[in-house]
Amino acid sequence: MAHVLPDLPYAYDALEPYISKQIMELHHKKHHQTYVNSLNAAEQAYAKASTPKERIALQAALRFNGGGHINHSLFWKNLAPSASEGKGNGGVLRDGPLKDAIIKTWGSLDTLKKEFNATTAAIQGSGWGWLGYNPQTKVLEITTTANQDPLLSHVPIIGVDIWEHAFYLQYLNVKADYLNAIWNVINFEEAEKRFLEAQSGAKL
Repeated sequence: MAHVLPDLPYAYDALEPYISKQIMELHHKKHHQTYVNSLNAAEQAYAKASTPKERIALQAALRFNGGGHINHSLFWKNLAPSASEGKGNGGVLRDGPLKDAIIKTWGSLDTLKKEFNATTAAIQGSGWGWLGYNPQTKVLEITTTANQDPLLSHVPIIGVDIWEHAFYLQYLNVKADYLNAIWNVINFEEAEKRFLEAQSGAKL
């Protein structure tokens, strides 16, 4: 079964002014589509490979493009039109289990944002910042992955793309401004859903 590019759950301009329509169109239609196409090609080549050497040679392409597809499919759902712009529920963390867990660990949402942004901004080159649920310790933790590596050590609750294609056309090289802005369009309802599923042991 071939992988397909998922539809966005909102219009390309729905995240403005925090993420521009131009970025969203390029990011979704071009970058994510390329990961999907390349993953399909790598899986087809893997199925036809007849030797271990051929299969080993395809591992990097499977990891990179498979991770790109997994990460971006999560990323789009992690975003929502901003409540501050009167467009949706983005940026609003309501009372509930996720808020309780954040306050228990960080004391406040603002403290989480500061620590998350500092950790994510410190990534060398390209990668992802994550708020993840540690299934061993059963607590939320901030972590990062390089390039398009998917988060395997934790259940991803919120993921933020720090590749330049995610922000450069709007924020240039100022990662901090992008990271501050994106919290206005984080879909905390989706994050809480994932958090509850992680606590129940569901596969994500």
